[in-house]
Amino acid sequence: MMLKLSLLMAVISLAVPLSVFAEEHGHNQVSTPYAGFEAREIKSLSAQDVAELRRGGGWGLALPAELSGLPGPAHLLELQEELALSRDQVAAITLMFEEMQAEAIAAGERFIAAEAAVSAAFEDAAVPQEELSSLLTIAAEARASLRLVHLSRHLATPALLTDEQVQ
Repeated sequence: MMLKLSLLMAVISLAVPLSVFAEEHGHNQVSTPYAGFEAREIKSLSAQDVAELRRGGGWGLALPAELSGLPGPAHLLELQEELALSRDQVAAITLMFEEMQAEAIAAGERFIAAEAAVSAAFEDAAVPQEELSSLLTIAAEARASLRLVHLSRHLATPALLTDEQVQ
């Protein structure tokens, strides 16, 4: 009887501090930064993320290149007047952009599908670790492939520009 009472008291003493901790650290439903995310079809992607990926947008995946002064074809086309791009340059960059966008759309769809599979696995809280590991590997590879599509084009753009345009 004493053992049961001691165990009950231990459980109660843990429950109170944990609930207080949850409230103090924003783990209640009102103040969580993820409020509303549970309604997402794909938990890790917003509707805006999915739309950006489906249109072949950059989704911030090429930041290392952008911030190192290697523009992508979309930005070059946006700035073609300021950069005084020739017709030949515009044609080459447009072709690069169209190819990149087509590849990015396909890679984005693979990434969306992989993230959807991860979300679906968590609908059953008993997803086996081996299955989870496989799903995460597929999602990571899909994201890396998508990122490669964008970053590789940033590496290719300087060859189409003059030194002055790169500056």
